Amino acid sequence: MLRITRRSITATLAAAVAAALTLLGTTPAQAALPTPVSAATARSYLASMPATAESHGSTYDRALFPHWITISGTCDTRETVLKRDGSGVVTNSSCTATSGSWYSPYDGATWHAASDLDIDHMVPLSEAWASGAWAWSTSQRQAFANDLTRPQLIAVTDNVNQSKGDQDPGTWWPSVTSYKCTYARAWVQVKYYYGLTVDSTEKSALSSVLNGC
Repeated sequence: MLRITRRSITATLAAAVAAALTLLGTTPAQAALPTPVSAATARSYLASMPATAESHGSTYDRALFPHWITISGTCDTRETVLKRDGSGVVTNSSCTATSGSWYSPYDGATWHAASDLDIDHMVPLSEAWASGAWAWSTSQRQAFANDLTRPQLIAVTDNVNQSKGDQDPGTWWPSVTSYKCTYARAWVQVKYYYGLTVDSTEKSALSSVLNGC
């Protein structure tokens, strides 16, 4: 005799949703990520941004960008992004992810431990500082460092994020070629929204990728 329980119904519905999303060419985790502006919009944004040399780089201090802040209950920004970007994420009473799986679009790796992931600032804090954030208030820098609305925060393989460091597209791109267009669109959207500048090498690299999107 087949025993139908609330748990089995829930599991069946979850599987059906996952299957439907797969047919649509997405996954539950990917569906939750902020979608960057289109390539056409990104090209328009970039064209309006004059190439400007960076400045004040020597005065950067990570502490000037308060993070991670509390988002809800016991969950801070890092934990919120891990739950958003993962699949089947289980958290404890402190909001720490205890299990789940995460796909890193930068390198195409899948991880099953939250400790293997960093939350990357698409536009690094140091890069933002040298591109104009040096003139912001602390509250503005805090908003930037914890932005869950724009495509500024993403869970990725920790050593890939560390390899990226504070580099801009003039010197660093994700190794997954198919993600480069998304990366360029997101980078330009974030910089444009916050009124940050782009230097000449960075702008040329972004233009090259966006023109092929």
